[in-house]
Amino acid sequence: MVLAYEYSGALYINLTNLCTNKCAFCIREHDDGIYSEEPLWLEREPTREEVLAAAEAMTPKRFREIVFCGYGEPTCRLHDMLWLCRRFREIAPGVPIRLNTNGHANLIFGEDVTPLFEGLFDVVSVSMNAADSDRYNRVCHPRFGDDTFPAVLKFIRDIQRHVPEVIVTVVRGSIPDADIPRCADLAKELNAKFRVREYI
Repeated sequence: MVLAYEYSGALYINLTNLCTNKCAFCIREHDDGIYSEEPLWLEREPTREEVLAAAEAMTPKRFREIVFCGYGEPTCRLHDMLWLCRRFREIAPGVPIRLNTNGHANLIFGEDVTPLFEGLFDVVSVSMNAADSDRYNRVCHPRFGDDTFPAVLKFIRDIQRHVPEVIVTVVRGSIPDADIPRCADLAKELNAKFRVREYI
């Protein structure tokens, strides 16, 4: 199983294949992996110790960044992810840690978990991918239905109290181009940075 891999000078952590969205544009729908020569589909959910061992074998301190972004939503394994962050802080001090997430963590756990991120992440990038709930549901097909988009916006607001940099992203081609400025305006209202990702 590929639990850690390198891309563009960063160490990527493939912690889980679990996800609470089924996005129409997701590469999981038509490919076995990205940025890795081997498939990123996991035979089973790995233990956190297995993930740490795979990362340690690649010497985390030599990378410009450590990124939780594999073939699933990392916050589905929130407590294992946080445990790994604490280990990375010990073995790779000074290396920034980023999370790429759909922003569903509070929905998954039924409470505000954003305080748990304090001191562990330098950047959180939230894939918003819509400017309203209706479009979000049609593009992302979330497990939590109509409650999801408002919860994602709340997560974006809340996580900023605990993480230095928060970025809101959309994927060009997954929504109409006319919606991108609306998403940018929403990110500005949320006091978050905004980035358009290119469709892969």
